[in-house]
Amino acid sequence: MKKVAVIMGSDSDFPIVQKAVSKLKEFHVPYEVHVMSAHRTPTEAAEFAAHAQENHFGVIIAAAGKAAHLGGVLAAHTILPVIGIPIKSDALEGMDALLSTVQMPPGIPVATVGIDSAANAAILAVQMLALSDADLAKALQEMKISMAETVRQKDKDMQKNFE
Repeated sequence: MKKVAVIMGSDSDFPIVQKAVSKLKEFHVPYEVHVMSAHRTPTEAAEFAAHAQENHFGVIIAAAGKAAHLGGVLAAHTILPVIGIPIKSDALEGMDALLSTVQMPPGIPVATVGIDSAANAAILAVQMLALSDADLAKALQEMKISMAETVRQKDKDMQKNFE
């Protein structure tokens, strides 16, 4: 199975990124977590991305706040899919990070989830890997069935309030 790289621009992003790590663990997907900055360690970020495929990664998740160029820098140096997690900051509630992550030039896409939506980033990574892994596809299907059952049960519980 291919690994998922989880790269964050700062260790202060880890409380959010932890949700992606937990979700990858839940699906038994191997991963690595690193801190790299698009602005402070651009050479390391570029080299990591350039060699990610040969290092058995299948997807890269990039979490960054404010100017949030990390996803774009990584995407510019690899053909692997990159998923951006815009991280909420004090200044603009994460809108700056969202727009920095999602507004990419043609040919350098970064799939972008919602602000602080690390669990969804991990699920999207698992979906990408599941295209060539039947066991992951089955696990995702089971997750969807479980989610639906949970909602149905909540509806039944709610209906008891109106009998």
